[in-house]
Amino acid sequence: MDTGSTCNAVPRAEIKGQIKEAVRKYWDEAKALSDELWAHPELSGKEFESSKKIAALLKKHGFEVEYPYLGDPTSFRGILDNGEGPGIAIMVEYDALPDIGHGCGHNLHGALSVLAALAITELRSRFQGKIYVIGTPNEEVDGAKARMADQGVFDGMALAMMMHSSYGGFSQANMDALSLRFYDMDFKGHAAHAVAAPWEGRSALAAARKFFDLVDARRECFTPDIHVNAVILDGGTVPNIIPAKASIRCEFRTDSMAKLKVLDETILKCAKAAAMALDCEVFWKAGPWDFADMVRVKPLEEEMERILLDLGEKMEPVSAPVGSTDVGNVSYRCPSIQPLISITREQYSLHTPEFAAETIKAPAHEAMARGAEALVALGLRVLNDGDFRRCLQEDFTRARDRKLGAR
Repeated sequence: MDTGSTCNAVPRAEIKGQIKEAVRKYWDEAKALSDELWAHPELSGKEFESSKKIAALLKKHGFEVEYPYLGDPTSFRGILDNGEGPGIAIMVEYDALPDIGHGCGHNLHGALSVLAALAITELRSRFQGKIYVIGTPNEEVDGAKARMADQGVFDGMALAMMMHSSYGGFSQANMDALSLRFYDMDFKGHAAHAVAAPWEGRSALAAARKFFDLVDARRECFTPDIHVNAVILDGGTVPNIIPAKASIRCEFRTDSMAKLKVLDETILKCAKAAAMALDCEVFWKAGPWDFADMVRVKPLEEEMERILLDLGEKMEPVSAPVGSTDVGNVSYRCPSIQPLISITREQYSLHTPEFAAETIKAPAHEAMARGAEALVALGLRVLNDGDFRRCLQEDFTRARDRKLGAR
């Protein structure tokens, strides 16, 4: 977070009642959407019916909808053009998890984003500008937002926002995140009989194990934000053959894209050194996109916290990052925020069947309405207050540039 911000947010306009009324008008449709997504979960990249339902709902209520979008069969973009003015993006998630279903709450907070978008259609007299509703599938695997960010979807936006379902009775003004990159690594050696002539072999498995050793040796000098995790995917088939091939998947995280680049050099040095020491070769392939860390914009978080408190939310400070999200990629392109909205007082962690069950209960539906009100209120503030927009842009630019230059 940029603690050097001099931007002070001011109270939002006196339209709280109008926002609540607009949200309640579409609440039943949003509840039905959330429950329908829950009942028919679709895995990442296969959200065909989910995306179709959401796109149809947006079109029904006056959005100009492009579907599919950017060549992705489960992405969409809805546009509400309300005259000359800034643009803001509302992001929608809707993919589910294997076996668990909507254990991350995408059914609930995806419908929350849609509810906020529909409510804004009732408030056209209150702003000028464009509302972009971006359907972002595949968050749990490859992260469509990362690809979209690279393609410029969020460039020039005054704001990109969504909320994420959470638990425990306390909400947070934003969700922090770490940058993430992963490699699939293949170590190549030479097979030989492990007893009759082991000296004729070159163990790819030994090279893979040495890679683990070298990474572990470096941990002593890692900063606290660095996390390196790896698993062996293939280490041979029978013990009496020196393995000619070993495969690893390695992922690593840091708190800035600049530090991720430096850590990348360290990881590849370890891989090359391990291969060289065992007379093997190593080949690697990165994932299609990195997940970026979160560029946090202080006045944006301050305004969101004020709005949520005004709506009766119990708030706690933004937690230290413990994972990664493709919203981070968006946050390097424009001022972005992803508050956590508590949908249950229970301490059910995300990605569990227990949390999935909470997303279709009455408290979750009520939280969805409050969350939508908060997104609408923040969106209108950004659309209508030029000084606030400039302040957000200045704080965003300063925070992003510091992240890009971090060591």
